[in-house]
Amino acid sequence: QGTAADRDCGGEQGRGVAVRNNTIMYFRKYGITPDMSLGRFIQEADQYLINSKLKLKNYSVDPNQARKQIVGDDYNNLNDRNYGNNNISAGFTSHGTHVAGIITAIRNNGKGMDGIDENVFIMPLRAVPDGDERDKDVALAIRYAVDNGALVINMSFGKYFSPQKKWVDEAMRYAEQHDVLLVHAAGNESQNLDSVMHFPNPDYEVSGKDDCCYLTVGSSSGGPDSIVLARSSNFGKTKVDLFAPGVKVFSTLPNNQYASYSGTSMAAPVVSGIAAMLLGYYPQLSAAQLKYVLMKSVMLLPGCQVLSPANHKMVGFEEMSVSGGIVNAYNALLLAGTLKGDRKSQN
Repeated sequence: QGTAADRDCGGEQGRGVAVRNNTIMYFRKYGITPDMSLGRFIQEADQYLINSKLKLKNYSVDPNQARKQIVGDDYNNLNDRNYGNNNISAGFTSHGTHVAGIITAIRNNGKGMDGIDENVFIMPLRAVPDGDERDKDVALAIRYAVDNGALVINMSFGKYFSPQKKWVDEAMRYAEQHDVLLVHAAGNESQNLDSVMHFPNPDYEVSGKDDCCYLTVGSSSGGPDSIVLARSSNFGKTKVDLFAPGVKVFSTLPNNQYASYSGTSMAAPVVSGIAAMLLGYYPQLSAAQLKYVLMKSVMLLPGCQVLSPANHKMVGFEEMSVSGGIVNAYNALLLAGTLKGDRKSQN
């Protein structure tokens, strides 16, 4: 059971245990593994330090004032939308490049890894800075994607505070009206989203819950049944729809590099890529049908018991999400082939 100092983190030994546990947690969260080369480990650690220093520096700056100087828009006015630029490579781009590669990296070329569906056009929209995204930027990014022909919108970001949620709700409604599927990462804090609010979400403030065209994706892992649920992944019997592989996912980075990252940010594009592939074969499927197919074709794990991060007890994996399973591309293609598409528009 450990000493009293271990248990209450008192004394030098207790602090050492706390540091060790925090280090292990971050290693798992960021995909740092024993088989990682020393060079790659140093590169990842250096990048983490750079990002952390930048964040600490910005904590002392009024974010509203900084936005006014850099962006120049009225952040309280949704109609003030003529801001930004087309430079998607500014700052740190590893996360977005990794996500894009999971969806559509060229297949069978002997380089790096294979994306899920290379016959996809990526519309990269940088709505999220190095930190919490603003609701205005998310709402306008969704509307921009819809207006410019997107059929699936991957959202590998999230937060726990949403002061202008109504703007995002209206944008998601707009996507639904135009038959666009929204795929959102569940988050990486080991939280039960049935009891903790995570944004964006389809619980609309004005009209109530409507998730016909919205999927929340948790992260699954390989290995024994007990760790099928990635330890950092959020979950929820009513709030998380399904799981997808999100641990040690190998994908693209800028400057012809590759790396393994972990998190629901990696799981969401697995689902988005499969949705795009389904549309490639069956373009008349509506967004609601895509969600139906992805949910009903999951791989179930009967009898699988996982450690719940909420109470550290073993529970059935089927209790961790609405569907109770892990996305399965093969099953999804089979099921999709039985449906008559009812897409009403092509945007």
